[in-house]
Amino acid sequence: MTKMIFLLLKRQSRFSYGIWLILCILSLGVVNIWQPTQATEVAQRSTAQNAPTELRTLLTQVDSAASKGDVKGVLQFYSPTFTHGDGLNRQTLEKSLASFWQRYPKLQYTTQLQSWKSEGNAIIAETVTKITGSGNNNLTLNATIKSRQRITAGKIARQEILSERTLITSGNKPPQVDIKLPQQVKVGQQYSFDAIVQEPLGDDLILGTALEEAIQPDKYLKATPVDLQLLNSGGLFKVGRAPSTPGNRWVSAVILRGGGMTMVTQRLQVVR
Repeated sequence: MTKMIFLLLKRQSRFSYGIWLILCILSLGVVNIWQPTQATEVAQRSTAQNAPTELRTLLTQVDSAASKGDVKGVLQFYSPTFTHGDGLNRQTLEKSLASFWQRYPKLQYTTQLQSWKSEGNAIIAETVTKITGSGNNNLTLNATIKSRQRITAGKIARQEILSERTLITSGNKPPQVDIKLPQQVKVGQQYSFDAIVQEPLGDDLILGTALEEAIQPDKYLKATPVDLQLLNSGGLFKVGRAPSTPGNRWVSAVILRGGGMTMVTQRLQVVR
């Protein structure tokens, strides 16, 4: 039995893992209902409970458009001069959305407004979006993303991802994996990354690898080749070192066993 499982894993030990999740669009909670006079009336940060009914309604409408995979419907909320902390603009965002929804045609978006405040003629809003659903090749996706948006003249002009965590699984019994990774480290700092398989392994053999990548616009569309190695223990235990310059990184674990595959990606912020 052990040899059969190993052969199964070995045949799948190299594949293209695309860290192309378009997580920037999971924070669609900003709208075109704002007028400059309304914005200037809010001097302090307001909670979601203080949000106008129109804002809550529009959040639902945007979630609905995203859940339908309506690229044009989503883009109408973005400024022509839109910029993103990961280097995306409106054009690259459109391409990334189309590619992502082609791979994951059955997704459900649920956005909650966490807080909002005025800043001159702009609105700054923080949202948390959860996305669940299935994709091609029997993949299942679950993601939670917290982000901040700047809205000017009724459009999203700027967007930053504050935190994100994405789980992709396949197979009848994908490994249950517990990830331990800090959300933020300082430049040059050493950090630990553990991906521990929760179930007993028994006679099973597992393959896996850890990935760290700088977040860049081309990574949203370009798949990354992955070589899986035979793991001698019940998970991955890695020590990394943050780069010498600030920025955001994707840190991922890919673990494969006879019952299925699990991929977990978390954003790591590198600060001074």
